[in-house]
Amino acid sequence: MITTSAAGRARGCLVAALLALAPGAAGAAFTSYASVRADASLLVGSRVVRLYGTHVPAMGRTCRANLRPVRCGSHAVLALDFKIRGFVRCQPVYRNRDRSVTALCHNRGVDLGAYLIRRGWAVAAPGAPFEYRVQERIARQRGMGVWGLAGVAIASPAAPRP
Repeated sequence: MITTSAAGRARGCLVAALLALAPGAAGAAFTSYASVRADASLLVGSRVVRLYGTHVPAMGRTCRANLRPVRCGSHAVLALDFKIRGFVRCQPVYRNRDRSVTALCHNRGVDLGAYLIRRGWAVAAPGAPFEYRVQERIARQRGMGVWGLAGVAIASPAAPRP
């Protein structure tokens, strides 16, 4: 019998394997120490990596908080920075025009894109895995992350351009 976490890892490995075999795949998986950049992308080794299937809403304005106004856009960055410990493994999906890579990235067995969406700090991009869209709906219904902040309008992200 496969446990939930083992099934999740198996599904993640299957998706990564299928993406690696897909035409236009951006190369072999890579692993390195990661730091989170101000736009919620990652610097994995010397590569700039954008998380596949996610869109972090640009929200430079302030939002309501209990103690003082906070910048909403920084929550995704803080969530990633809090979550990532040690090395990150990324499976490239495609290369972007700006020479960055869009990839599925995992840290200690956790899909980082799914993590942000589940917490409500990112939305599922067009073409994202079905699981991401379901997690976005759950986060929205529970009022998590950006869905629980007053006065925030979330625009639908544009389709990614490889």
